[in-house]
Amino acid sequence: MAESWMFPRVSRLPKYIFAMVNELKYKLRKEGQDIVDLGMGNPDTPPAPHIIEKLCEVARRDNVHGYSASKGIPRLRKAICDFYERRFGVELDPEREAILTIGAKEGYSHLMLAMLEPGDTVLVSNPTYPIHYYAPIIAGGDAISVPILPEEGQDFEESFLKKIHDALKASFRKPRALVLSFPHNPTTLCVQIEFFKEVVNLARREEIWLVHDFAYADLGFDGYEPPSILQVEGAKEVAVEIYSMSKGFSMAGWRVAFVVGNEVLIKNLAHLKSYLDYGIFTPIQVASIVALESPYEILREKREIYQRRRDVLVEGLNRVGWHVEKPKGSMFLWAKVPQWVGMNSLEFALFLLEEAKVAVSPGIGFGEYGEGYVRFALVENEQRIRQAVRGIKRALEKFAQRV
Repeated sequence: MAESWMFPRVSRLPKYIFAMVNELKYKLRKEGQDIVDLGMGNPDTPPAPHIIEKLCEVARRDNVHGYSASKGIPRLRKAICDFYERRFGVELDPEREAILTIGAKEGYSHLMLAMLEPGDTVLVSNPTYPIHYYAPIIAGGDAISVPILPEEGQDFEESFLKKIHDALKASFRKPRALVLSFPHNPTTLCVQIEFFKEVVNLARREEIWLVHDFAYADLGFDGYEPPSILQVEGAKEVAVEIYSMSKGFSMAGWRVAFVVGNEVLIKNLAHLKSYLDYGIFTPIQVASIVALESPYEILREKREIYQRRRDVLVEGLNRVGWHVEKPKGSMFLWAKVPQWVGMNSLEFALFLLEEAKVAVSPGIGFGEYGEGYVRFALVENEQRIRQAVRGIKRALEKFAQRV
């Protein structure tokens, strides 16, 4: 039941599950306890120094402190299009097929607001990054869950496609869009370009839109290079992709992202945003140009940092008896709660916080199919991750002695 203070639209949003973990984390820290925080996917490394220098240099100018361009200054939109051509071999028109957004969440949420009418639905994986599911609801539509299950292993792509087909057939009213995000948050599942070819063919045949959140485009490991959905022939007829500078460039707080691809979707998003914002601070946009035009080495360096952290965490957990596999992409580890502890994901996350002094995200916070898992974010250095593993080892040993 909705609480008395809630407006109707807000009442459709559940309590943020992660708040329970955060409340305990803040309480323990207030008591002076050292918590290794692997909960939120908040990058801890700064952008490359020359990007910060450009921001500072431009911010000292007198003429850059007014309103900027909602769509993004033309030079920045050209920079993202040039970046896509170099990186993925995808040609984009900076005037018609690219728009700046104030982070990926804003771009995605306002795209849903522009796209959906009351009664419209979108297909969304479950588990998923929460805004993927709730932005359609905030916009007055609804979301239909499509289970995505890591336990299906190498066959998950075929199984997930079948579930998408089944969801389309079972829908009384055809969904307006299918929302995807690979490398996937929270499960870390990765796809090959063949998967996107199947999805694009399906979307064209069924006449639905595709929205691909490419938040972890720059974080593929062990030689894996995450593909762009726009690399598929004909994708721009039905798809847009959201590229964020938060992770690979470590510019999360700068709030810089782009929606690129289908002209109709971008035109509608641009029209809506013209009523809602005046764009991002111009010095940030200029510094973003410098970032996008930098040698690829700066992205490779960040990727290697995350890969080393992944290796330390995975190898450490396996040594203490918690079997997990190395993800091929993203900045996370999706770990099945050890069955013998007999806890659900929220109970286990609170247990790790209390006993191991390690904060993780409970899987149930990402949807019902996330139950039984916790998510680690690789956002502390290797020394701190080793400290986390030692804490987890002590906590599990202590629990085993009790039972």
